[in-house]
Amino acid sequence: MLIDIVDLSNTLTEAFTAVFQRAQRSLVVVHNGRDGAGAGVIWQPGGIVVTNHHVVARGKPRISLVGDREYPTRLIAKDPQIDLAILQADTAGEYDSDLPAAPIADSRDLRVGQVALAIGHPWGQIGAVAARIISSLGEVAVRGRRSSVSVIRTDVGLAPGNSGGPLMNVSGGVIGINTMIIGGDLGVAIPSHVVNAFVAETLGQEVPQVAM
Repeated sequence: MLIDIVDLSNTLTEAFTAVFQRAQRSLVVVHNGRDGAGAGVIWQPGGIVVTNHHVVARGKPRISLVGDREYPTRLIAKDPQIDLAILQADTAGEYDSDLPAAPIADSRDLRVGQVALAIGHPWGQIGAVAARIISSLGEVAVRGRRSSVSVIRTDVGLAPGNSGGPLMNVSGGVIGINTMIIGGDLGVAIPSHVVNAFVAETLGQEVPQVAM
């Protein structure tokens, strides 16, 4: 069967654009009191944001929506060994529709070779997106931790500002949180099921995962 490359390209472009536009509503900029900024994801309604620990390790974090106002924020949990942190934004009673949580997909369903989208603020470029290929699924040893950490590896490395941003599947579900600390120059993300376990342990409630 012949594939029309132009039609395929147009279809992928439309799909990626739609995913990115939806993702931006749940994407935040995490300001840490220093030059530059990291990224974060609204993980639950009510202003619960997940980001990397190293993004908020210094200074008092604040968050803002892409191109929007800032919110006072407090750090409610952190785990430097898996490079995750949970923030609570003071939304002052704003409707959840103004701060929508991202749909969370189950990373245990991933397969090597799938296309993924890394979204963040590389080199200060707010709200940028890049296509990735999942190159491997495995574990890495982390100093000071008895057990290894599950990771998603992609084919292209991350840049400063990508940290804490979502890795998404082509249906728009978050499958991981990008990190530069564990992966170094490699493109590495903490899988969403690991993030969910951390959030559930902290908040005492499971985050529903959607089939995407």
